Amino acid sequence: MSSQIPLLVAQAEFDSGVKKMAQISARLAYVLMCATLSWGVLIATGWAEKLTGREGLKNGHMVLASLAIAFGCIHAFAFSLLQGAPLGIIKLILPFVDGGLFRHALGILGLEVMLAIAVLASMRHKVFYRKWLRFHQTAYIAVTITVVHSWFGAIANGNLSVLWLAGLTVLVPTATLALARFLPPEVLVRIGMLDPERGKEPGVGEGDAMDVSVNNEKCHRYGTCQAEAPDVFQLIEDNRLTYNRRPPEEHFAQARAAQRACPMRAIEIRERVK
Repeated sequence: MSSQIPLLVAQAEFDSGVKKMAQISARLAYVLMCATLSWGVLIATGWAEKLTGREGLKNGHMVLASLAIAFGCIHAFAFSLLQGAPLGIIKLILPFVDGGLFRHALGILGLEVMLAIAVLASMRHKVFYRKWLRFHQTAYIAVTITVVHSWFGAIANGNLSVLWLAGLTVLVPTATLALARFLPPEVLVRIGMLDPERGKEPGVGEGDAMDVSVNNEKCHRYGTCQAEAPDVFQLIEDNRLTYNRRPPEEHFAQARAAQRACPMRAIEIRERVK
């Protein structure tokens, strides 16, 4: 029995190191996940143009997402290395199975949804855009699930005070940006988060005719315009953009929303009286 004591001590020290690695990777994944969501909102709304250069917009979002997923995978994999009570591959892959803890299942589910989004993002040009966009928007759900997982884990491990301070510091601006993404444009203009619409001729109110043009040198085919104005802009095969240069009046609001949301500011609109 006494001969097993050194082994038990070594095992406890090893597990302690693994748990520390899992803890650090979890915190990094949490911060990067919130940063990814925030940056995605900034790109989709066009607010990112005010913060950084145009060339790095999409790449920055993808880099943050990749790092968040990588640290999330490290966090999950660490539990399979525990010698005291390791999690099997089945429990790491399939949530809510084989008597797994609820908080673990939430983390697995959130991570797997993010992995699926990342895989589909690499196939964006091969998938019908609206379907891709709808699935991409499940990232909001994945982040929510993962945040709940983080809070449950912090409570179980006695780290709630750390997450309460640091977690809320990161989460509050992220949640604020995510909610602002869905506010009506006039509200965003009123609170100063959105510039008034551009492209109207001085001295002329909202005209009854509209001319739409896209600067192909600026346009990066992100598809934000199609998401905002599917009746005006369409991304078709070979990633080509087609659009109605003179949309009917019932589509004016869509066109203006697309202009506001374009991260590259490639859309120009002029309204005039016939």
